[in-house]
Amino acid sequence: MVTKYILLEKIEKCRKEMILLSNNHDFTSEAVVSSSMKLDELINLYQKLI
Repeated sequence: MVTKYILLEKIEKCRKEMILLSNNHDFTSEAVVSSSMKLDELINLYQKLI
């Protein structure tokens, strides 16, 4: 089972990754959109836990 703290760490890591990607790619690029979707999934999981 994923704890809230581990999930928060994953969310933060993914958020930073998405920011880095968006600095080098358009917001609509596949890389940025994919990272954003991953971040959304992690946030949704976190919201289910709280």
